[in-house]
Amino acid sequence: MQKRVITLLMIIAGASLGISFLPTAWQAIGQQTNGWLNNTFTNSLLGALIFFILSLLLAKHIAAVLKQVEEKLSEISLTYLLFGAIGTIIGLTLGVIISTPLYNMEIPFVNSVLPILLMIFLGYFGMRMGTTRIDEWKKIFAPRSKKVEQELPTQFESQLLERKSGDNFHKYKILDTSVIIDGRIYDIAKTGFLEGTLMIPNFVLYELQYIADSGDSLKRVRGRRGLDILNALQKEEGISVEMYDGDFEEISEVDSKLIKLAKLLDGVIVTNDYNLNKVSEFQNVPVLNINALANAVKPVVIPGETMNVLVVKVGTERQQGVAYLDDGTMVVVEDGQHYMNEHLEVVVTSALQTAAGRMIFAKPAHAGRGIDNKKNSETKTKS
Repeated sequence: MQKRVITLLMIIAGASLGISFLPTAWQAIGQQTNGWLNNTFTNSLLGALIFFILSLLLAKHIAAVLKQVEEKLSEISLTYLLFGAIGTIIGLTLGVIISTPLYNMEIPFVNSVLPILLMIFLGYFGMRMGTTRIDEWKKIFAPRSKKVEQELPTQFESQLLERKSGDNFHKYKILDTSVIIDGRIYDIAKTGFLEGTLMIPNFVLYELQYIADSGDSLKRVRGRRGLDILNALQKEEGISVEMYDGDFEEISEVDSKLIKLAKLLDGVIVTNDYNLNKVSEFQNVPVLNINALANAVKPVVIPGETMNVLVVKVGTERQQGVAYLDDGTMVVVEDGQHYMNEHLEVVVTSALQTAAGRMIFAKPAHAGRGIDNKKNSETKTKS
């Protein structure tokens, strides 16, 4: 479609240029005006034909250049473009006003070249003024609350701190497939700890639908659970959910598309994927990891603290047993292999924080008491 538009515009431009310049060329070779060859219809047709042939050769390259320009412009913020355009227009307007008297002077350089240079300089200067002082322009055009100004005493106005919400606030939280299937995002958003708008890209929705239609029963259940979570988020009052209909056809991987979208929208990726988390951090894209949040809010355990656990399986090392707390934290019990499927009171010896979560090491409480009792009896015997 884009190539057809470029071809059409080049044909129109060729017809216009043919009407304007071909009569001069015909007169140079002796053709009279309004003859069978030198007339408006023929000139426009020849110009359109010439530019049509050129469009067949150049349309592809012009489309590629336009795409590169579009990508560069999409990386620039709308505020930057807006204030840059306003500054450029103001600079060019001043250039036209100042250059008008110069055209009336009969000095060759002053009435021809100097006005053009002056407008170029003032246009560039206006663009720089508009883009380098965006914060000051925002303060000028931002509406001020009269009620607040009346309530604040004059002596305290200079002491107010300037707080920029845009520095630490990201409007869009872009959800990954893993975090949707996980389901905890619904509870977090419902509590109000996740500000801004939740964004669901179409390519994530398609991947979720593909999982829901999988032949594997486990994948199918997970995919349908993810779709149910999306419907619950959309129906929940107080949670803003938006869809992103665009796609990046040149990128095949969903993770790479998420990173590209987060860069374009200055958004934050919400995920449970460890690899996506690391790649996003490497590319300076903010990430919210639900697993990291869950590990952060888990209660802290102190060595020497006792707890009651159920040993459910054998550990990797000899005579170790493995138990789990209610929040999923793994507890490795020394000599726990002898207490399989039994509730056991254990004493925490140490805790290890890993990228996958937290691991607690413990030993049976009666083992420690036995050692203590033995020491006490030996002390009494000596005394």
